Amino acid sequence: MAVPKRRVSTTRRDKRRSSVWKLTAPTLTKCPQCGEYTRPHRVCTSCGYYKGKQVISATPAAKEN
Repeated sequence: MAVPKRRVSTTRRDKRRSSVWKLTAPTLTKCPQCGEYTRPHRVCTSCGYYKGKQVISATPAAKEN
């Protein structure tokens, strides 16, 4: 039967049992112009608007997705 050679420290044991490493899904908000889901505080990739102003021109390839 396998026996541990050294004792596992409480810190190492607790780090293994913690849930800190689990990933969370990114927050998504709806664009008020086109209704596409985007990350908050970023330019919408489908229409190019940010805070009600057009910042970039939307590309046709981005609108197809």
